[in-house]
Amino acid sequence: MYLSPGDPAQKKLTAQGVAVNAQVPEKTREEMGLNRPFLAQYGSWLAGVLRGDLGTSFMDGLSAAAKLRKGVKNTAVLALGSLLLSLAVSLPLGVYTAVRQNGLGDRLIRLCSFAGGAMPNFLISVLLMYFFCIRVKAFPVIAKGTLQGLFLPSAALAIPLMSRFTRQIRAQVLEELGKPYVAGARARGVKERYILFGSVLHNALIPIVTLVGLSAGTLLGGSVLVETIFRWPASASSRWTPSPRGTTPSSRAS
Repeated sequence: MYLSPGDPAQKKLTAQGVAVNAQVPEKTREEMGLNRPFLAQYGSWLAGVLRGDLGTSFMDGLSAAAKLRKGVKNTAVLALGSLLLSLAVSLPLGVYTAVRQNGLGDRLIRLCSFAGGAMPNFLISVLLMYFFCIRVKAFPVIAKGTLQGLFLPSAALAIPLMSRFTRQIRAQVLEELGKPYVAGARARGVKERYILFGSVLHNALIPIVTLVGLSAGTLLGGSVLVETIFRWPASASSRWTPSPRGTTPSSRAS
């Protein structure tokens, strides 16, 4: 952060609408402690962290800990929604593609999963916003803190996860279907659905649980771009009405 471009003092003054000249930023840097050596700044920050004090935001002067708690709560809700949506879609698709290996459905789903996994979250977010907010007008452009507002940002994060989960579930189910206990159960006349859902799927989900845990950590640290695009979560009290065709997202959001 110290080496990154930009002056926190100047950004703070600009956000407050203060006219910036040669003297004002220097005075603000002194008030913010930015004129001290880097190691002195870091030492003060570290001493505060060890006492449980994360300091205050340079931009608005609010407690950094309070802002962090609020942000973690909102991100956790979004991450949970993304994981649930991913599992709800990828679990049946993964099992289907494994059972119908090399069939037309398997090939189409695998093609879609590779495409979904290759697309970045910001592109998926823009496409979802364009089709479902502007063309279809089924969702608000600004994601209010409701289930309706949660769906599109969750979907934007879930689509790459669905692709990864579907391929992983397919691979695990295929591996389990090739094991001797499956052949033995079939030889004893056990029905295929009991083999699949009673034994194969149960054993195949063990590594999937590990993948879900790793993905949850990634979502908590990597969803900031999607949250920014959809402005998650906007106030639930803000109203949204569909606009005529041809309006831009920014004008509708305002």
